[in-house]
Amino acid sequence: MNPTALEVDYLIVGAGAMGMAFADTLIAETDATVAIVDRYDQPGGHWTVAYPFVRLHQPSAYYGVNSRELGSGAVDQVGWNAGMQELASASEILAYLDQVMRKTLLPTGRVSYFPKSFYDGPDPQRPDVQRFHSVVSGAGFEVTVKRRTVDATYMNVTVPAMAPPKYEVAPDVRLITPNQLPALQDQPPHYTVVGAGKTGIDACLWLLSRGTDPSDITWIMPRDSWLIDRAHTQPGDSYIETEAARREAVVGADTVQELFARLESSGLLLRLSPDIEPTAYRCATVARAELEQLRRIGDIVRHGRVKRIDENAIELDQVTIPAQNGTLYIDCTADGLERRPTVPVFDQACITLQAVVPCQQVFSAAVTAHVEASYADDDTKNALCPPSQHPDSALDWIQFFGDIQERIARWTADPALLEWLSTCRLLGRRLPELSPEQRTALLPMLQAQKLKLEQLLDQANVVAAVN
Repeated sequence: MNPTALEVDYLIVGAGAMGMAFADTLIAETDATVAIVDRYDQPGGHWTVAYPFVRLHQPSAYYGVNSRELGSGAVDQVGWNAGMQELASASEILAYLDQVMRKTLLPTGRVSYFPKSFYDGPDPQRPDVQRFHSVVSGAGFEVTVKRRTVDATYMNVTVPAMAPPKYEVAPDVRLITPNQLPALQDQPPHYTVVGAGKTGIDACLWLLSRGTDPSDITWIMPRDSWLIDRAHTQPGDSYIETEAARREAVVGADTVQELFARLESSGLLLRLSPDIEPTAYRCATVARAELEQLRRIGDIVRHGRVKRIDENAIELDQVTIPAQNGTLYIDCTADGLERRPTVPVFDQACITLQAVVPCQQVFSAAVTAHVEASYADDDTKNALCPPSQHPDSALDWIQFFGDIQERIARWTADPALLEWLSTCRLLGRRLPELSPEQRTALLPMLQAQKLKLEQLLDQANVVAAVN
């Protein structure tokens, strides 16, 4: 069977949230033609295989594509998120992205969508020709890409259903992913949640919300994490107030420990246990009511990562502990957002979508598309859209905050970009509109702040090397 020949301006590989957000802004702001290739049967990427009770950790207003609101902007009246804006569920997100594809993108006549298709890469003899094939029909396609190929898969978002655990599991051990929890038919004698990230938090909250006695839950937590208070992430909140509190914490701190103490005392960061100093930071966000529920779990195992589970024992990095008789293990260890190396976003015939603002992937994809549509050369585009690694350790908060400050300074100096940002719903908050005099005054303050952050980080590295 001869391959079908196509010609488009852009080939987008991946119809997850980032690929969809990029396509939405590009189609809205240009006359480009686009082909979208995706391995799943519907738009949504990892959401198509996520556990059914997952919800966004931040308000729906920050998620999706720029042209279409996700949710209604309602404030939850009941539950542990009461008083704050709604959090979309996996099913809501999938239905929303399907509507974006079918009612926003495809009706333009400039978008072609190829689900259940694998991208095969460029033709070895023709660099401007990309190839993919349908895994259902076997049909092959050769695409002449006139402008760029967009990699919307680089962030490599992974959920437990997509990967086996990285530890050994004996054949007689009952281990499931969170996807299987809603299908339980009998009550196990005990639950052991393995993993302390967003997924582990979600699994614990699901068990507690279903009436599980906290004494029936063991939580294996390799690292405690600093958590973001969701009350400080609500739409309409001013960047000025939040960033001012962060800056005050930075300026007033003489050590990294004091920095986090100040961030905690200001309410910007939370932790599970007041007597445990967190060593991780991954932008996980909780409501204080959720945190109070999590604190009901008394059996928290803090001895490193799991190496092996058998019927009678759990081998961890530091110790081996006895296993609870008949326990059901829930694997929550998949690295949802691994700390990948950054690469230039704009690189000749390629665009590699990454987080331009840390932990705000869909907004980053939308602003990348706007910059692609509005600016002429890659040097300018890369200067406006330098990528950020996803934070992992507590010390990465320093880079996280520094990157945000750098973006604010750069973007507020560009009136046209600032005007676009003021209309971008995915940003959720307005950046400050600074006069030339205010921008001039801001630069030395940011430079001094950058030096302070570097000093704190150097000090922490010295202490770590000595210990």
